[in-house]
Amino acid sequence: MTTLQELTWDRSDGLLPAIVQDCNTGAVLMLAYMNQEALALTCSTGRVTFWSRSRGCLWTKGQTSGNYLELREIAADCDGDALLVLAAPSGPTCHLGTTTCWGESRPRAAAERIGFLSVLEQVILQRIAQRPEGSYTAQLLAQGTRRIAQKVGEEGLELALAGVAESEREIIGEAADLLYHSLLLLNVKHLSLAQVVAELEARHAARRPD
Repeated sequence: MTTLQELTWDRSDGLLPAIVQDCNTGAVLMLAYMNQEALALTCSTGRVTFWSRSRGCLWTKGQTSGNYLELREIAADCDGDALLVLAAPSGPTCHLGTTTCWGESRPRAAAERIGFLSVLEQVILQRIAQRPEGSYTAQLLAQGTRRIAQKVGEEGLELALAGVAESEREIIGEAADLLYHSLLLLNVKHLSLAQVVAELEARHAARRPD
């Protein structure tokens, strides 16, 4: 794997394309360009910074709108002439107000749709911290962990019953309820969806062919 110290700046007049991907959902947010100074600022400040080819200067995404891209990870491709930036957006990435620079009607991979669970988990964490009035999550939190665990059991049973006798729409609805309450229980116990996924990955890796 090419490291950031081995980038081939000389191949493209000192500018490398930088693809920005949402670290939570996997959505491709935008494409811009970095020179060595932009990369250094990105790494040192933690906010993604580019070189504007039209203005001929450095610009930190969000410096005008406040919709910064908080750096999580950055890597070079195999040839050292392109960058992949994982970032947490603090608002719409596109200057037109859409989540990505490809608009809201862009094609979405299945993995990105599943990535919404990470967004939902962040909402749940906010509810746990803030307990807003009128929030269903806050109401469950007020009833305690035992009640949340009970709801997980109830939703699991309802999903099982729907799987036997109900329509596809009912099954999907009950599965959504179960996922939500499971995420809530995990986070109340200071656990995360990422830990569950890691467990599934470990089990898959440990499988032996028959």
